[in-house]
Amino acid sequence: MRAQIFPSRNIIIINRKKMQHQMKDHKDTIKMERSDSMKLKEKKVKDLMMNKKRLVEVPYTASLAQTMNTLVANNVVAVPVAAPPGQWIGAGGSMIVEADKQTGAVRKHYIGMVTMLDIVAHIAGDDHLNGGDDATEDLDQRMSVPVSSIIGHSFEGLSLWTLNPNTSVLDCMEVLSKGVHRVMVPTESQIENISVGVELVETSSSYQMLTQMDLLRFLKDRDNELQNTLHSHSVQDLGAITERIYAITDKTKLIDGIKCLKAAMLNALPIVRASDLSQDDHVQHVNGRCRKLIGTLSATDLRGCYINTLKSWLGISALAFTEQIATSPLYTKSDTQNDISAPKRELVTCYAESTLYEVIDKAVTKHVHRIWVVDQQGLLVGVVSLTDVIRVIRQSLLSDSDA
Repeated sequence: MRAQIFPSRNIIIINRKKMQHQMKDHKDTIKMERSDSMKLKEKKVKDLMMNKKRLVEVPYTASLAQTMNTLVANNVVAVPVAAPPGQWIGAGGSMIVEADKQTGAVRKHYIGMVTMLDIVAHIAGDDHLNGGDDATEDLDQRMSVPVSSIIGHSFEGLSLWTLNPNTSVLDCMEVLSKGVHRVMVPTESQIENISVGVELVETSSSYQMLTQMDLLRFLKDRDNELQNTLHSHSVQDLGAITERIYAITDKTKLIDGIKCLKAAMLNALPIVRASDLSQDDHVQHVNGRCRKLIGTLSATDLRGCYINTLKSWLGISALAFTEQIATSPLYTKSDTQNDISAPKRELVTCYAESTLYEVIDKAVTKHVHRIWVVDQQGLLVGVVSLTDVIRVIRQSLLSDSDA
């Protein structure tokens, strides 16, 4: 009978030790991830404000044309509106005031936020504005009204938000994951210890603005603390993709594209190739899913041109407008476009299989607030917004705490 050969005791001990080391390494990795996660959760809003500039604002008496010029000059897409104290009710019932640091006397009251989408909605109007001579005259009238008269035309203008500097990053993420794009942060808040993140009453000698993009830059710089969430999961797996997509076609005129932005209450719409079957309505938005993506019309594009320039472009196609604005000196000096000779703006896209880090890197590098999700043929299948990204990162941090 053949003798049976058994592994030696030494081999068994070695294999057992190897397994123990592997388990220890796995536990150490989990501990490190939790430790890194805790480090991030210990951060405060004030940690995000280190290099922020003083607030850009406009007085309530400024015309829309003056407000738009302020947006262009400062390369921003939204400004708070300031008014004398005691004469206005703040948006959403908020009471956010600036007071003298020494005496405490109130100097101004912030009554609302005006964004490019508010201005776009006002330009679009409710009538039959078109791209002809009447549009030019009508646009002059529309842009001469005081900025205080259009507060609240978009969701963001309906309320003003502030975050205390001592608010945790996690609470900050909760606010910015619910469609709030920007909040005001007092440089010297009178409230030191807080139980909630959002304040409707605030007094400070000065403020700064914190945006979703600021938060994304902060998180991107700490990708080692979010290693598992950012690098190991796709945007599809994390549920960060919205599949319902409003779009316009390459035959849609700019003025109709502006109206579509207003109707959908969106800051940006994808431009898709018109159907050969002539079934598209080029004056309204269409279902963009499974259509060829060829461009993007964004409310922030209007930041790249002064009002006189915009007048002459109302009648051209939205696609042609985006190509012309890409070479505007006002546009190319911003960090959204660096190559002044480029005939077209780059489409910022990702795949459903792209990691969350890849999407964040594109959003921050290209300074866009939406990443279009396409398939291998370049057909539009979804969109990932900054709101989606912040939401899934926060969910991941919370689940790490529960693990």
